[in-house]
Amino acid sequence: MRDALGVGVAVGLSGFAFGVTSAGGGLTLMQTCALSLLVFTGASQFALVGALAAGGNPFTAAAGAFFLGVRNAFYGLRLSQVLALPRVVRPFAAQWVIDETAAVALAQPTRRSARIGFVVTGLSLYVLWNLTTLLGALGAGAIGDTGAWGLDAAGPAVFLALLAPMLKTTTERAVAALAVVLGLGLLPVLPAGVPVLVAALAAPVVLWAQGRREADVREGER
Repeated sequence: MRDALGVGVAVGLSGFAFGVTSAGGGLTLMQTCALSLLVFTGASQFALVGALAAGGNPFTAAAGAFFLGVRNAFYGLRLSQVLALPRVVRPFAAQWVIDETAAVALAQPTRRSARIGFVVTGLSLYVLWNLTTLLGALGAGAIGDTGAWGLDAAGPAVFLALLAPMLKTTTERAVAALAVVLGLGLLPVLPAGVPVLVAALAAPVVLWAQGRREADVREGER
């Protein structure tokens, strides 16, 4: 399970970037630490503090973070079958259902190894993410401008590095590409946080287009 521990340590250390970015964006130490303790999904956390730092409406920022976090619910549906955890521990395990734990657990050949991978990754990542969040928030004042150091881009970069290998089909790549185009293209013209919400439309648009194309093919074969 060295791979699971390696993922937990590598990603957990990027919590420092979140702590610095959050504190530099105006959130208090308690607010920053509470986000990591309770939300614990890096992409959503970075989206929230990024939108707030850019002057976005708190409700819009929270909505964008929420939609990014919805993906964890789909991970949970799959992991519930793979891990088959006792009902009493499922509410606690749900806190650790994120990109990294899902990727490690689903890559294992047996249920036992999947459970071990899930626990090792989740525990190491949760502890380190929260510890480095605290350290980052405490040291934000000494570091200064996060943009100058590039720390505000560390979280999204880690998220993209984890996501890229998972895009195996043409449909998945098309959804990701359209989401990037929508998000970046609308960034200059819409309030902070709103482009993320619009980018969520990429999935239904691509699936609709794929369905129409398949229907046309079937119609042409008749």
